[in-house]
Amino acid sequence: MTITPQWKDELRARVTLSSVIMRTTKLQKAGREWKACCPFHDEKTPSFTINDQKGFYHCFGCGAHGDVISWMIEQRGLSFIDAIKELAAEAGMEVPAPDPVAAKKAEKRASLVDVTTAAQEWFVANLRGAEGREALEYLRRRGLKNEILREFGFGYAPESKQALPTALPEFDESMLVETGMRIATEDGTKYDRFRGRVMLPIQDARGRVIAFGGRILESRDGVAKYLNSPDTPLFDKGRTLYNLHRAAPASRQTGRVVVVEGYMDVVALAQAGIEDAVAPLGTALTEMQLEMLWRMVERPVLCFDGDNAGQKAAMRAIGRALPLLAPMRSLAIVRLPAGLDPDDLINRQGVGAMEKLLAQPRSLLDTLWEFERDAQPLDSPEAKAGLKARLMAYVDTIQDRDIQALYRRELLDRFSAFAYPPRRQAKRGPWRTGTPAPRGLSSDARSTLQRAMSGGQRSGLMNAVIAGFVRHPDQIERHAEALIRLAKVDREAAPAIESLIELSERVDSHGQTAISGEQGYPAPPDDIRYAFLREGTPTGEAREELAEAVSLLALKPALEAAMAATIARFDDDPEGSFAEQTRLRQQLTTVDERLKAFGRKKAASAAKDNDSASAVGSELTSASAETAAGDPETD
Repeated sequence: MTITPQWKDELRARVTLSSVIMRTTKLQKAGREWKACCPFHDEKTPSFTINDQKGFYHCFGCGAHGDVISWMIEQRGLSFIDAIKELAAEAGMEVPAPDPVAAKKAEKRASLVDVTTAAQEWFVANLRGAEGREALEYLRRRGLKNEILREFGFGYAPESKQALPTALPEFDESMLVETGMRIATEDGTKYDRFRGRVMLPIQDARGRVIAFGGRILESRDGVAKYLNSPDTPLFDKGRTLYNLHRAAPASRQTGRVVVVEGYMDVVALAQAGIEDAVAPLGTALTEMQLEMLWRMVERPVLCFDGDNAGQKAAMRAIGRALPLLAPMRSLAIVRLPAGLDPDDLINRQGVGAMEKLLAQPRSLLDTLWEFERDAQPLDSPEAKAGLKARLMAYVDTIQDRDIQALYRRELLDRFSAFAYPPRRQAKRGPWRTGTPAPRGLSSDARSTLQRAMSGGQRSGLMNAVIAGFVRHPDQIERHAEALIRLAKVDREAAPAIESLIELSERVDSHGQTAISGEQGYPAPPDDIRYAFLREGTPTGEAREELAEAVSLLALKPALEAAMAATIARFDDDPEGSFAEQTRLRQQLTTVDERLKAFGRKKAASAAKDNDSASAVGSELTSASAETAAGDPETD
């Protein structure tokens, strides 16, 4: 089916937007426009406007914006094709014909929906009949109310292996198998998949029954507590979220979507009045499900049980989400008290306790840090190094470079604060410009730093970084590992780096600066104008730019060394080596671009300083001239 932009424009022109919206929303005329209280969020004063002439709606409160097609999708919960079909019928237009293959698939899906719909009606009837008495009592013991049982479509599948064909004789056996309701073995035997279970329908975004989930009434050895339909032409578990068709409209009102572990959790929350909850279906959250959630809100709340299984589920979700993170697209994490699921928590502490947890979720980054920090004892340098390696492995999976850099910096800061707590030293005041060097720093180290800062190194940026660490010695320990790696690949820089490490071992962790004049550390050369060297630069800004400079200096030689190693194994693994070389070249190009940008930033800062100096000079010259001319009233 090919829906061209021209066809959609014609459709919009034939359908009056306000006439569609006013079917479900009360509108008031406001000049040439219409206004209403926004249907996408709670408000008492109308901020939602409809402009028929321009063909769009807009809410000045929550930012909802779209045309008549998006209204049908967002407010009515229809798919794009279904929205197009409904509007086209109203406008008297023919929808472009689908291609034969797509048409055949759509026809098959429609006929299979008839099967699942009929099966659902049968399950519901069973629950209210004699066979379902025990199942109904079980549900009531769990505290489920009649209105919730009706809303969610609870039913019952009897114990018989051959009950379904008898109940649904109008459908071929092949259709019952294709929907996953029956199982066909290799020897030709067929039997019902769901037997002796409480049944729940699984619905798509339009509310159509596409699959089922079943729960046994009491635990039995070798029998799965929960059983879901297999993937079918109707049902793809990795692309389906349970309760989405109910949660999506509720989410527009709350601005939130809660993801819980199973469909019974969703039911428990709904009975407590929390209607914006969904659940995956027997698998960890998939990339497609995450994309579906992000289309609803920027920061879905993942709610997991407080046991080890819940913690592992949270980390699996985080692992899937990290490569997909983007600006204004993340996750929030809620961990329930140990041993409690949502139903337990609500029954014991009330819905207020659940709402409080949902209102104060942990960030994705906090959860990642806390999980890995607490994953195993960190009682040795090797264990601490393992923690850092695990954290950086997660960071490396993030595709967005800005977010990756921010995660790396934040996690390294936390790791440094944890692994390198400040040393306890005798009290002494902060060092300031002009004070002598602390005792113990060798004259060789001072002279090495002097040569590095005055141009003895091959890199101007390296000179500046050495000077920056002399100016901010409390930052050396934070970047010690990066500096040590840099020393291994840049032998010219190694002596100065060793001197910096020596300096860091003598730094008062509470000191502010360590620049001094002739008797102590050398002051940086005047012609280096990076922000972390300029007087007056805020401390936080200077340290951030210094961190970026260190990252750039260490990253390029590391990538070059990796490239050399990859080239060396080309004969043994040409295909893998070529792919790795391509990836590394892309990373080297990115680093080169960042180095150039860093250089341009330095040049721009220098130019700004020169302009400021020129302006000050002009003012002084003008003032001198006025003084020379004298004041006629005082002469």
